[in-house]
Amino acid sequence: MMKRIAFKMFLHQGFEEEYKRRHKEIWTELKVLLKESGVEDYSIFLDEETHILFGVLKCSNELRYKDLPLQPIMQNWWEYNKDIMQTNEDNSPKSISLEEVFYLE
Repeated sequence: MMKRIAFKMFLHQGFEEEYKRRHKEIWTELKVLLKESGVEDYSIFLDEETHILFGVLKCSNELRYKDLPLQPIMQNWWEYNKDIMQTNEDNSPKSISLEEVFYLE
C-alpha cells in the first residue's frame, strides 16, 4: 500500500535559486537510493514569501524510508545543503511532518 507523506522544511532567505539549482542537479546515487527505498512521486514546493519548503511524496516501503537517515548518500546530501537551510545537529533538515486533512481521489 502506498502511503502519502508530507512535511515542511525551512530555507534560509536569499538561497531560493541555489536550492533550485542543487535540486536540478540532484545526485544520481541519491535518486537511486530514494527509489530503492520506495519513494515515488516526490515533489518539493517553495513558498517564496515564508521560505518554507513543502515536501510531498508517496512511499511503498515505510521501513526502508525510515532507514534513509542512516544511509551515507543521504548524510552527504544533508552536509551539502546545510548552508542553505535550517538543520539539526546531524545536518538533517529541520522538518515538521504535516497531517493530511483532505485527499481527492
